Amino acid sequence: MINPIKRAFLDTEDGQIHYRIGGEGEPLLLLHMNPRSSDEYRELMPILAQKYRAIAMDLLGLGDSDKPSRMYSMEDYAKTVVLLLDSLGLQTVSILGNHTGAYIAGEVAAAYPDRVEKIILCNVDNFSEETKAALAKKFEDFKIKADGSHLMERWSARAEYIGSAELNHRWVLDDLKCFGYPLYAPWAVINYIDAVEERFRLIKCPILIMSGTEDIKQLERLGLSKADNRHFISTAIPQAKMVEIEGGTICMMNQMPEAIAKVVGDFLDGTGN
Repeated sequence: MINPIKRAFLDTEDGQIHYRIGGEGEPLLLLHMNPRSSDEYRELMPILAQKYRAIAMDLLGLGDSDKPSRMYSMEDYAKTVVLLLDSLGLQTVSILGNHTGAYIAGEVAAAYPDRVEKIILCNVDNFSEETKAALAKKFEDFKIKADGSHLMERWSARAEYIGSAELNHRWVLDDLKCFGYPLYAPWAVINYIDAVEERFRLIKCPILIMSGTEDIKQLERLGLSKADNRHFISTAIPQAKMVEIEGGTICMMNQMPEAIAKVVGDFLDGTGN
């Protein structure tokens, strides 16, 4: 039997947070990358919901969540996670975060250690000043153009690796929901990077580091990261288990849900090698 994934909203002082939820069992929170939404986990959630209570939230400023009236920090995003947990009556939860979601997951584990059972950090980078500037510039280009050319620009941006027109359409829809608004999530990441090693050293719960082998290559081609930027994680949290997802692209959560669900389940259940 497939567990249905339902959608709901949580009211906060900075606006409504949209989230998806389904399944029963131990809770697992999924935090998406920028500029995506909980749609990043549309394929993965039904698989995880067969065994866990899977929850995926749209970060404020992204997806179908509201745009806050102020710029958000990584600490602010971590607080919204706790607000959602409290609203669902969850004292503790395991968290999977990808890219931007990984930084938020790490900050939740560092700042609220009593709320996190296990943590999975996917595709985490420690950006240089050069790549931080490139990241900011990339999302500053998210502007509505009178001739509509921004629509084709976003469609073409990842056509070489997205794999299907339907999935690209979903990514573009998430892109367009960010147009004309401040750079909420990129701003939070850029301002967190200098503290990320110090913050991640505070994490005490079991940790899995997951990386897509093609993800970092694509970021290098975009000028947004380098393979060396991922080495910091083994220094900051040497106790972490490392797993590479062979062939995993920037879109791997959508493209490889069965493989990722297997790695996640093995780690959460303590059955991985």
